[in-house]
Amino acid sequence: MKKILLLSDTHSYLDDKILKHVDWADEVWHAGDIGDLMVTDTLKKLKPLRAVYGNIDNNEARMEFPLNNRFWCEEVEVLMTHIGGYPGKYNPAIRQELQMNPPKLFICGHSHILKVQFDKQLNLLHMNPGAAGIHGFHQVRTMLRFVIDGTTIKDLEIIEFEKRV
Repeated sequence: MKKILLLSDTHSYLDDKILKHVDWADEVWHAGDIGDLMVTDTLKKLKPLRAVYGNIDNNEARMEFPLNNRFWCEEVEVLMTHIGGYPGKYNPAIRQELQMNPPKLFICGHSHILKVQFDKQLNLLHMNPGAAGIHGFHQVRTMLRFVIDGTTIKDLEIIEFEKRV
């Protein structure tokens, strides 16, 4: 069993409100737009980290993290990228891979909109944790946490921070 904290779109922002949730997790996953690598360096010191780079990330981030990260957690195959789209409207850059070899869990960021949706056509769970940072149009900062136990994804929780002013 693994407890996962999933965040995205930090845009160089990391605070104690985010970090207190890291304590709960066994692993932290970051779905891109990291910004300053101080964010991932800090997270890596606390817990194992899996991440992808996003469209705002510089060459340093692109050398450290992949565009697409396909891996196994317990018995769940995961595919994470930054710009992924949504079921029925996947980004063309990832659509063919999803159709040819769908994972059980597909994760992306980019939109700053938290969304969890089951894709019946591809038989996968899609997650976008929204944006944990303070830059962008979103009003509420969000993250997700959940448990992967064998083949089961369960105990999904939305973490919302105070409304941005």
